[in-house]
Amino acid sequence: MHRIARRLAILGLIPLGMAVLAPPAANAEHGTQRATAATATSAAASTGTAAATPDRGYVTWKGATTRATQQQVRGYWNRSRLRSAQPMDLVLSRSRRPSNQGGARASIGRSFFIPPTTGQQSLGNSSRQTDGAAWPGTGAIATTAGRVFFTIDQGGRQQTASCSGTAVSSNNRSVVITAGHCVKSGGRAHRNVVFVPGFEDGRRPFGTWVATNMFTTEQWNAREDINFDIAAFVVAPLNGRNLVDVVGGQGIAFNQQRRQQMYSFGYPAAPPFDGSRLIFCAGRTIDDPVQTNDLGLRCRMTGGSSGGPWFLAFNEQTGAGVVNSVNSFKYDFDPNFMFGPFFGQEAAAVYNAAQNLGAQ
Repeated sequence: MHRIARRLAILGLIPLGMAVLAPPAANAEHGTQRATAATATSAAASTGTAAATPDRGYVTWKGATTRATQQQVRGYWNRSRLRSAQPMDLVLSRSRRPSNQGGARASIGRSFFIPPTTGQQSLGNSSRQTDGAAWPGTGAIATTAGRVFFTIDQGGRQQTASCSGTAVSSNNRSVVITAGHCVKSGGRAHRNVVFVPGFEDGRRPFGTWVATNMFTTEQWNAREDINFDIAAFVVAPLNGRNLVDVVGGQGIAFNQQRRQQMYSFGYPAAPPFDGSRLIFCAGRTIDDPVQTNDLGLRCRMTGGSSGGPWFLAFNEQTGAGVVNSVNSFKYDFDPNFMFGPFFGQEAAAVYNAAQNLGAQ
């Protein structure tokens, strides 16, 4: 395959002028169940311990786990820092690209389908076709989708960055689904991870939710395999309430049929977008014809939309659907198509680990 066909454009962190990233706040070791210690020294460095679970199919590490650090992280994200957060693609393109293990394929097992917490009786299957339009601001998607903000330590200097994510139905009512490179890239865990649901033009109508625990696939953690660019994180309660109790939760499904009608949502922040509004694409998906095992959708969203949800059975009236992939990457030579990972057993392992953390 010609080398140009291997050039990938990740759609997440755009911190400008990235050089070599700083040492990780937390490292996940493979082949051991022993947690690796990491020190949280400030509000801008709140990542705790990391632990690998290779026999379970996921890797996990801690974020802000105490009320004090959660308050610090929440305070860190003032309006100025929110505005300064850049999409992730330039960070990766100017430092290193995630590897693409084209031969790796998601494990297919039992199909299962969890309905949304809201609107579950009115799922749909529209045949709409659009490659990028502003969502009108109504329905469950307007509250469950949001921006993901985080920092990367660059030699002691914190660089702010952004992705997208969505709240999903879960046992602990506290899970956000996003892309793997939105929680970890270049072998380094991101810090100060927060979720802002319903973000619109700088407003935070439902508050800022601080990540306590992050989860990603073994494949993304070990070699940043683009076929497994999947992550979830758990957020702490805010004002005594869990995330899904406040904003609702979308459904989620695994091991579903390919080439179905899907909707993609995100907060693209690279031109011609500015991250201020929720944008969506819709159409029938394809299989990546170049080299990955991912799904493809005609979509002109740009950097910052990474981690945004792809829905099956999406109903435009209720804004509810079932998450079955996330925005992951584009090929440099064909910016008209977005690609997202197949949600197989590995994605299910990540989700289940996250949803059962602290569940009663």
